[in-house]
Amino acid sequence: MSVATGLRGEAKLVVTEADTAIALGSGTVPVLGTPRLIALCEEASCRAIAGELPASSTTVGINVRLDHLQPSPVGAVVIAEAVLVKVDARRLTFTVSASDDRGLVAVGKVVRVVVDVDRFMSKCGRSA
Repeated sequence: MSVATGLRGEAKLVVTEADTAIALGSGTVPVLGTPRLIALCEEASCRAIAGELPASSTTVGINVRLDHLQPSPVGAVVIAEAVLVKVDARRLTFTVSASDDRGLVAVGKVVRVVVDVDRFMSKCGRSA
């Protein structure tokens, strides 16, 4: 595996009712829910390394640390960016940030591990 630091990925979301804290069960306000924001940041990290791994491999998330700094209302366009900052054997560490038209929404880190798809799926009794 030869994944290099500096790779970047981006993911974009237009916030809908289905993305709100209310819909996700993570709060009582109609704004972008933190679980959906985490998923957006993970999507950006996956896009950063898209095409960089063999077809038999993928990455799985093992750690997310995210500071959700400000609310994004329904209709807001939120863009998450991930930058691969560290490669330690199979462990990939990304810095992530998300912004909307009012500014910075979140910052944090996502750690993913490279796994063999077949071996990983066999651990849960399934094949890929």
